[in-house]
Amino acid sequence: MPVTWLPGEGFFANSYLFGDILIDAGVYPMAVAPHADRVRTIVITHTHYDHIAHLKEIAAMTGAEVCVHALDVPGLTDDTPSLAPMFCEHPPMVVPDRILADGERVGGLLVIHTPGHTPGGISLYSEEERALFCGDTVFPGGSFGRCDFPGGDGRALAASVERLSALDVEGLYPGHGEPVKSGGSRHVRASALALKGTR
Repeated sequence: MPVTWLPGEGFFANSYLFGDILIDAGVYPMAVAPHADRVRTIVITHTHYDHIAHLKEIAAMTGAEVCVHALDVPGLTDDTPSLAPMFCEHPPMVVPDRILADGERVGGLLVIHTPGHTPGGISLYSEEERALFCGDTVFPGGSFGRCDFPGGDGRALAASVERLSALDVEGLYPGHGEPVKSGGSRHVRASALALKGTR
């Protein structure tokens, strides 16, 4: 199944379309509008404002159900965990339709709880496509997310990236920057190696 990349602008995060699932909602609604008819589900990798800035508008436009991990629900309505004041904004005040937990599935995607950047951060993995949507947990080139924001935890992040390094990843789809279409496992393992000293 092809992945459609909707690039984030400025500080705002990328979104991705995988079948009828939209991953993250920081992009402007007009970027999603051409695909609105196919979006049935919105999955939020974590609730920092740059990933949820336009969640309310996109959910209303598509009628899609909103899914988020239990530990990141507060970021949808609370300034502190959402970091919204850093953007001179407030969170979208959206009540999720579905609370996710580790090991569940959303469509063809496996939910993997990857705390560290936020307490309820998740990654989404398609075994069939060997595609990993990793939010701000890991980035191409051996980089990884910050853990110095409220709720961040360096040891948890290192453990999360170590867990992801065991997956067979071809396409790596991060929250920021350009996705990697092949050899994603190599990038994740490099990030895990870089984090070894923080555990």
